[in-house]
Amino acid sequence: MKEVYEFLKTAGTYYLATVEGDQPRVRPFGTVDIFEDKLYIQTGKVKEVSKQIQDDPKVEICAFKDGVWLRVAGELVRDDRVEAKAHMLDNYPDLKTMYSAEDDNTEVLYFKNATATFSSFTQAPRTVNF
Repeated sequence: MKEVYEFLKTAGTYYLATVEGDQPRVRPFGTVDIFEDKLYIQTGKVKEVSKQIQDDPKVEICAFKDGVWLRVAGELVRDDRVEAKAHMLDNYPDLKTMYSAEDDNTEVLYFKNATATFSSFTQAPRTVNF
């Protein structure tokens, strides 16, 4: 999982895919954190993406860097603990102008039953489960 985190962190931007009814939805994200040995992302509960995740927690993210792409498929689980939110925000201090560990909007979610696949045109795919 640490390798997945490092890839996403250095890629800077990854794309999160959710489902809304029968329509896929994809948008750029940039937050990633490891807290208590789980891979976390962050958003706001008022956003449509949050509602989509709560309706169907199965998601996939994709990032590309240096000729390699990473796909992570799994379920996202909301963690409402202040400690989890604070950890994320401490790693992304610029977000503190919009979010707080104590507000009702900040949402951090961790991956459960995740499969990460590293792929390129020059090597066979490699998977990591966590």
